[in-house]
Amino acid sequence: MFESIRLITFDLDDTLWATAPVIMAAEQQLHDWLGQQAPEITGTYSVQAMREQRLVWMERNPDLAHDLTLVRLKTLEVLMQEFGYPRHLAEQGVQVFRHARNRVKPWDDVLPVLEDLHKRYTLVSLTNGNAQIEHTPLRSVFHLSLSAEDVGAAKPHPAMFQEVAAWSGLSFHEMMHVGDDWKRDILPAFRLGMATAWVHRKPLAGQGRKQADLCLFNLHPLRVYLS
Repeated sequence: MFESIRLITFDLDDTLWATAPVIMAAEQQLHDWLGQQAPEITGTYSVQAMREQRLVWMERNPDLAHDLTLVRLKTLEVLMQEFGYPRHLAEQGVQVFRHARNRVKPWDDVLPVLEDLHKRYTLVSLTNGNAQIEHTPLRSVFHLSLSAEDVGAAKPHPAMFQEVAAWSGLSFHEMMHVGDDWKRDILPAFRLGMATAWVHRKPLAGQGRKQADLCLFNLHPLRVYLS
């Protein structure tokens, strides 16, 4: 069934690791840092209030909303200006956040499976998030890593998939995408003609009519199906 596959793309967040704990910890670390560097901001804005501020900014700037690092920088700059702090603190704050954002813990099945597949396939990571794969435990398993920031659009827009096809010189029928999100991962890949593996670490209710080539609770079966 998958004899033609030569390249596999992987979503990152909630496909290879749990994302919410990492984001929460990173935002708290940024807030704690701001409490030392710009205490008037944290005296007014909680972590949740800062999150809401970013969402409002994204709604007002939809053409930039795909670039989460830029969104965080711009919204921090707004806060610095509002409270009279130097603008460079916003850039430092982004670095504090990103350092913590990269402290991901891949699920136990992820690294062994990717290391095995790496020997036989070209592996590419595709993410709407802003984790820097080169600073994570998965730094050595991907041949290429792309983000929405890199290509100027977030999934389900096909730009990342199209960039991979152009980079590799392969057709979409020679590619498989592995992801956790039906609308952002599986559906756009399917529409391009890619094989799909839908990973949901917990059973999902009400999804019975949605189909992918593979439906997985972890990555281990990939080694069997792609042997």
